[in-house]
Amino acid sequence: MARLWNYIQNRMNDFNVKKKLMIVYVCCVLLPLFATDSAVLAILLQGESREQGLLMKNIASAVQFDLSYTLEEAVNMTKSIYVNRTVNDFLGKEYESGFDYYAANQELLKAVFSESSWGTGSASMVLFTDNETIVNGGHFYRLSSAEEEEWYRKLKDSGQDMILHFYYVGDDNPSTNTKRRISLVRKLNYFKDSDREKLVRIDLDYNTLVRKITNMKYSMAVYVCIDDKILFSNDGHSSYTQNFEHLTGKEKIGYESQWNLYGEDIRILVMQPTNTISRQIWNHFPLVLFLLAINIALPWLLTYIINNSFTSRLRELSQAFDEVEAESLKEIKDIKGKDEIGSLMKNYNRMVRRSQELIKTVYKDRLERQEMDISRQNAELLALHSQINPHFLFNVLESIRMHSILKKEEETAGMIERLATLERQNVNWTSDFVSIEDEIKFIEAYLELQKYRFGERISYEIAIAPGCENYSLPKLTLVTFVENACVHGVENKASACWIYVRVFEKEDSLYLEVEDTGEGMDEGQVKDLEEKMGSCSIETIKENEHVGIINACLRLKMVTEGKAQFNLESEKGIGTCILIKVPVDALKRS
Repeated sequence: MARLWNYIQNRMNDFNVKKKLMIVYVCCVLLPLFATDSAVLAILLQGESREQGLLMKNIASAVQFDLSYTLEEAVNMTKSIYVNRTVNDFLGKEYESGFDYYAANQELLKAVFSESSWGTGSASMVLFTDNETIVNGGHFYRLSSAEEEEWYRKLKDSGQDMILHFYYVGDDNPSTNTKRRISLVRKLNYFKDSDREKLVRIDLDYNTLVRKITNMKYSMAVYVCIDDKILFSNDGHSSYTQNFEHLTGKEKIGYESQWNLYGEDIRILVMQPTNTISRQIWNHFPLVLFLLAINIALPWLLTYIINNSFTSRLRELSQAFDEVEAESLKEIKDIKGKDEIGSLMKNYNRMVRRSQELIKTVYKDRLERQEMDISRQNAELLALHSQINPHFLFNVLESIRMHSILKKEEETAGMIERLATLERQNVNWTSDFVSIEDEIKFIEAYLELQKYRFGERISYEIAIAPGCENYSLPKLTLVTFVENACVHGVENKASACWIYVRVFEKEDSLYLEVEDTGEGMDEGQVKDLEEKMGSCSIETIKENEHVGIINACLRLKMVTEGKAQFNLESEKGIGTCILIKVPVDALKRS
């Protein structure tokens, strides 16, 4: 469990604020909203369904009871006739004339009316017999007049003593407005001493039954049917002037009760209610959508506002911290809010101000130290210059002196002129840099003076590639290597020697090459000098040997920030070659 909790926390730490707020919105607003509404709606619908089921069952029972009670009244009416001896004898007696029948009929009506009723407002009674001596009319008819009737054929075909029959008389009986009939027909066969067929028919009032079911004001539609024939209902389908309607199959039946009533399978259908919760929701669907949108939109809007409150200021704070990598510390000008983020922004500004104060202090100390280092280095360079100049001028002047003593020629004037050129370049230290073109002129003047000293023993060749003339070098850099070639190479060799000076550019680097065919060095000397050139420093210069070369190397390293590379090749008795490689982006152009 602890591992799962740590995993969830680590995952949440990886999400940005916007995603975290969206998770809160979904988990704490949307999901509870839908879950709660769905649960409440399900409970309401389930409760309503259960309540409606019980209500529909009660309605069906009430309708069944009402129909049963009405028909039971009609059955009771038939019973009074069924067991009445006087009525039975009246129907079975043969009358000699119509007058005799009429007299018996009057006596019977007086006797029967004292015991029971021939009919009420909701039912009427008619008796039939196969006695041809009676006269049709009133409540008595010959059976022959009913043999073609639908109800009589149904009774004969059923084989039962009593049936219930629903039928439509149509236009065959224009004397009545009520064309839908409900009749209870019963055989009068209680007394077995007569062979005559006798029947009683109770005609129930159709409109009375319809009014009963309508007046009950049921909250749901109720259909009383035989198979798919609708006998009557409380929502129409009960027009007594038209034939019975039938179920279409599209009715939404919620509950059905069925029982057999005197040979008829009666179906009581209770339709699903229309005024349900789901129907109310559908009827007010725009309002439901509006409320749902409000419940979703308002929390989302609040989440959006909170997200902007967080992310905008956090983004501004993050950008401020990003500028630290660019070595730029800036205060946040507009601090918004008094919450934790606003407090963090204020603390950031306080940190920036403190850091700037510390930086100023540190930079000031560093600049003072750098100025001291530069002053020290300049003093050391001036000391080096003072070491080089006397040494160099001594050799030149000695050459001029010896030549003047031996030759006593006007060439001395040319030598002095070249010496003046060298001296002007040598003593002018207002700038430590000189273009390669001026440095080559200095080298040519120096080599011409050396030719006076060595005569035919020295020759030289200078080659500078186009475009390299404008690069700047520390003054007296290249001439120092040429001087070293003359002093340590040519001077110690009796045979004629050559000095080559080459400057060229290749692959974004400037190459300076000084080669001589002088005395050369052995392998140990080459290795020692090359190591000193590569690791030159002020301490190295304090040594006496090759001070000029080490000084030139140090100055090149200083102006190129250590990017200058040196390569030395030499062989005893053959000569020496020094190759200097400097990236062009580390050099100045004049």
